[in-house]
Amino acid sequence: MVKVILRKGRDSSIRRFHPWVFSGAVAEVVGNPAEGDIVGVYSSEGEFLACGHWQIGSISVRILSFDENALSPDFYEKMLSRALQVRIAAGLHGASATTCYRLVHGEGDNLPGLIVDWYDGVCVMQAHSVGMFRAKKQIALALRKIYGEELKAVYDKSSGTAPFKAGLELVDGYLYRREDFAADEETVLEGGNRFLVNWTEGQKTGFFLDQRENRAAVGRLSRGRNVLNLFCYTGGFSIYALAGGAVHVDSVDSSKKAMDMVDRNVALNGFDSSMHTSYCCDAIDFLRTAQEGKYDLMIVDPPAFAKHRGALENALRAYQRLNAAAISKVAPGGLIFTFSCSQVVDKEAFALAVFSAAAQAGRSVRILDRMNQPADHAVNIYHPEGEYLKGLLLYVE
Repeated sequence: MVKVILRKGRDSSIRRFHPWVFSGAVAEVVGNPAEGDIVGVYSSEGEFLACGHWQIGSISVRILSFDENALSPDFYEKMLSRALQVRIAAGLHGASATTCYRLVHGEGDNLPGLIVDWYDGVCVMQAHSVGMFRAKKQIALALRKIYGEELKAVYDKSSGTAPFKAGLELVDGYLYRREDFAADEETVLEGGNRFLVNWTEGQKTGFFLDQRENRAAVGRLSRGRNVLNLFCYTGGFSIYALAGGAVHVDSVDSSKKAMDMVDRNVALNGFDSSMHTSYCCDAIDFLRTAQEGKYDLMIVDPPAFAKHRGALENALRAYQRLNAAAISKVAPGGLIFTFSCSQVVDKEAFALAVFSAAAQAGRSVRILDRMNQPADHAVNIYHPEGEYLKGLLLYVE
């Protein structure tokens, strides 16, 4: 095994089980690893600390284990089995009203660089590192072993997430498909609501599973309200609002494919088309020209405004402008569910941006609740950076 030797005094985070080795902590590499190879991490005194995937960039090693003997041939089977047990403990796998969840959430499940989502028998995986991309066939085989006959297919959707490297064939496709399963789309249940998921054409793995509990909160508070769902994607919040008794829901997204799926989801759940209107346009432009006081519940769930720390200040200004517009337009006594999924924007910075938005709008605003990601998007206690989703429920007078 190639040895990655750390600088003196730079091993404290690894001893605290943080799963990343940054390039600045590396003193010497004994050997010539290719990106994605398994390497051992050692202190400056030669003590074994961990092993993981070698990569080129600011993070040099993504830790897979702190046990020198852990990377046996059945490593992925063991790790995926442990991840499944967490979902069983959380009441997700086998639940009658919910048939979709995240099985693997990267560092949260001690598999840095790997995402696997379960859609009623279909596993959709995304590799975010060369190491995980190179291990995708082993991962597919492990999924077959832990799920058995429940598994219909394993689809690799890593072309947009794995680092582009020469020699990597970044083409999405099936790693396994049961003979009796030929679809590229599945109907899943979430909270008793039906949703169509298309993993080949949809964003991410096909659905945004991280908003499950927050969608349920919208459903509980929608009765008798006119609802605006901005950046709606395939209409998750919209369906919950309709199921919760909303008078009318307007869904807005710039993607024509997403809006077509919203309309299909509305019909799939049996709602009268007069209760819902789809708008395929820029959500910020729509909000800017919306009638003041028309909506008494809004969902503001934009895509990540900051992918890296260099974009942080611009992102915070964007969150402030967007939320100021929402606060200005919502009806008196209205509710706003507002979110940020930008990992580099922490809870305090997001709350400050929303505070600034409220001050700019000049209205009285209360925070009724703070929201985050659900149990299947687990956060490794030694990797707090994994807590990326944050939200506020606002009451606006």
